[in-house]
Amino acid sequence: MVYRVGLGRSRHPSPLTSPAWSLLPSSPVQWRRAGAAALPEGSAVWQGALVLPHASLATAGTYSCHGEDGGLLHAVSLQLGYLPGVPFVSCRASDYENFSCSWTSSVETFLPTRYITTYRKKSLTGEEKRRNKNGHMGPCLQDPSRPGTCTVHGSEFWSSYRLNITEVNPLGSSFRLLDITMQAIIKPDPPEGLVVEPIPLAPRRLHVSWKYPSSWPKEPHFQLRFRLQYRPVIHRSWSVVETVNLSEVITDAFAGLEHVVQVSAKDFLDAGNWSEWSAEARATPVRDPATVASEETTTDTSLESLAEEPSQAPNPEPINHSDPLEKTAVLVSLGIFAFFVLAAVLVITILIWLRVRKHGKDKTKPHNFLVAATHLKALPKAQIL
Repeated sequence: MVYRVGLGRSRHPSPLTSPAWSLLPSSPVQWRRAGAAALPEGSAVWQGALVLPHASLATAGTYSCHGEDGGLLHAVSLQLGYLPGVPFVSCRASDYENFSCSWTSSVETFLPTRYITTYRKKSLTGEEKRRNKNGHMGPCLQDPSRPGTCTVHGSEFWSSYRLNITEVNPLGSSFRLLDITMQAIIKPDPPEGLVVEPIPLAPRRLHVSWKYPSSWPKEPHFQLRFRLQYRPVIHRSWSVVETVNLSEVITDAFAGLEHVVQVSAKDFLDAGNWSEWSAEARATPVRDPATVASEETTTDTSLESLAEEPSQAPNPEPINHSDPLEKTAVLVSLGIFAFFVLAAVLVITILIWLRVRKHGKDKTKPHNFLVAATHLKALPKAQIL
């Protein structure tokens, strides 16, 4: 026989009773614990019953009742524990067709515990209400290989659900109701197949590609977007880029330095949360040929200097991380700028010349006017004569 007693629920001790006294009322009995005569401190035998006034977890064990001759009359196994507490529950959907929930007990009961897991769809269509007046209910299926988890299959992305997780032990039960929506708990698995490769003749570039997580169904109306984080292994801060593509070119990598790259995913319409970061992938951009030649020259010069006079000073020559494409872009920009400057100077020169010319014409106009006026004034006199 097994007795399970709750701790901290009653101020009065409950005795462990045995049929030995009722069967043999005239015979004294003896209680033993685990076969030994020593009993927990404060225990007493009253009318054949063993009383444990200060029961605790240490009091648990197997107790046996023996007759006057030492023969076994009865045995009982005592287990002590607590009522279940309200469990902690969280849910997550790795795709838009299923969701899983996990839970942990809020109280260590020290007793055998089981869980009853069910769900109910909150928003029902007219057809669903006609089919099932009690609403769409079903079990959240538990997987024995993953204790503390259950899964609801065939869920709908735009629907709401109420989950019931009930914790049960021999002393009683306690439950948690959790309302969830698929849009809020969607969290894809990390992208897979991350590959990082250097690009030939591009010292500051790395090509990164990846695949959708295998758990995410490939449907045109449920897409994912991605974010990429990368850094040189010798640095701590990350650079982050977002994209909707399955590949990206890093354009500001450090030539000759190994880089670490990770990628994560999220629903395209920004529902739910970002996935965890994928496993790391690493690659090193190719080195700039000009930089390699410069370093070789610097190394030769340093070796010659060391042969003449040893020195512990580091080489101050900076590593050139410039990109040939960037140099070409700079030269083109400078050429365009010079063209506009020359055009502006030419326009200003033409304007100044036109203004000077106009000013010269204005100076000659008063003289011609006076000559014409004198001629007109003298003309009438000549006619009178």
